[in-house]
Amino acid sequence: MARSGSSSKLSGRAGCELMHLAIRLLKNLFSGLLALLILFEEWGWEPLQRALAWIGRLPGLRWVERRIQALPPYAALALFLLPTAMLLPVKLLALWLIGQGKVLSGSLVILSAKLVGTAIVARLFALTQPALMQLAWFARAYTRWANWKERLLMQVRASWPWRLGRVLKHRMKQRWRRFMTRP
Repeated sequence: MARSGSSSKLSGRAGCELMHLAIRLLKNLFSGLLALLILFEEWGWEPLQRALAWIGRLPGLRWVERRIQALPPYAALALFLLPTAMLLPVKLLALWLIGQGKVLSGSLVILSAKLVGTAIVARLFALTQPALMQLAWFARAYTRWANWKERLLMQVRASWPWRLGRVLKHRMKQRWRRFMTRP
């Protein structure tokens, strides 16, 4: 009997440890996928925002951008969230295409929607950020998000794949320069 009790304690402990290991693995997987998404956003956010800012210098669009910057906080929030709502049908179309066996077309639609959506959201955020930060709850949430994102990016940048990628990128640049300067 005593053996049976100690055996169940061991199996209970092993099950608990297994559960903790599974949770840790899922957490790391989720963090890795989220890190990839954030890296995409980081890579695309600034260049895409600058591209739309350049387009925004056109005479008619300058007027629109000034009106956006003058919006009160909740109107700015509604405008900032609008692209998400507008892109949902496009993403559903992409999923439908994939469901119809048109994986390449569906993937291209998703990729295009992601690029266009990121560009628009980045530009809208640049234009509406002062108004959005007047909302105390938004400012708190944004600060938490920015701090969390920075910690995650620090972890990614400290990882061996990231460091290896930086070394390989540096070597490729050096080889390219040597190749281009050869007589």
